[in-house]
Amino acid sequence: MHSSGPELALVLGAGGARGLSHILVLEALDELGIRPAQITGCSIGAIIGAAYAAGLSGRELREHIEAIFRDRPRAVARLLDARIGKLADLVRGLGNPVLIDGERLLDLFWPDSVPDRFEELAIPFTAVATDYHQHGEVRLSSGPLTPAVAASLAIPGLVRPVTVEGRVLIDGGAINPLPYDRLLVPGRIVMAVDASAPANESETRVPSPLEAMVGGSQILMRSVVQRMIERQPPDILIRTGAEGFGGLDFFKAKAILAAAEPVKDEVKRSLARALERRE
Repeated sequence: MHSSGPELALVLGAGGARGLSHILVLEALDELGIRPAQITGCSIGAIIGAAYAAGLSGRELREHIEAIFRDRPRAVARLLDARIGKLADLVRGLGNPVLIDGERLLDLFWPDSVPDRFEELAIPFTAVATDYHQHGEVRLSSGPLTPAVAASLAIPGLVRPVTVEGRVLIDGGAINPLPYDRLLVPGRIVMAVDASAPANESETRVPSPLEAMVGGSQILMRSVVQRMIERQPPDILIRTGAEGFGGLDFFKAKAILAAAEPVKDEVKRSLARALERRE
């Protein structure tokens, strides 16, 4: 925002593959020449938010994501490299063969320019996770960056929990999938970007067990977000669209980004209205 105007706090929510649509919001901000004063991210929103806070543009993030998922064999190989378990473990009853190490996943998929520590980011950034044992929200904004973001995206049963400063952390979406509530203060415009999945009344297909696990968490997140918005909405709420895509549809990245393209105009209109109200 302009130095004389209110600061912009950008919040990027959880949503699995649908959260790739956050990139369109970043592109809109770049086109407006607006730089957020701070960024908060949860799960996929933490992955993208940290990369943007590192100084990458929305366009650079789009190109990076499209390049990764365009080469399907290489992307699958990277995912296999990030696995902790083995198929033999399932037979022996020793573990989950699809469980992923989130830190290793980020090292494989993040652009090389993302730094190792929060303090090296160009924009102040906070990753939101959930304390598994204490059932509380945890906001991480200093120290090593990769473990914090890996904790924020640690979907139970899919990504391994992360221990940070003695706390066992899992997916931030389990407790606050759109973490804007603590940022609402005078003199600030809070833009919250919701990528949670709406109901799909036309779909009748029975999901796979993995889809059902991820989809169940998406349903819970959507209901939590809706209650938050009804209680106290953010200054600007952006819902990114991309209906019809599931939380695991990362190989449909190009289609998700194309479907979310109209959100750029919504971001620009919403910011203009918010600034008019503050004048």
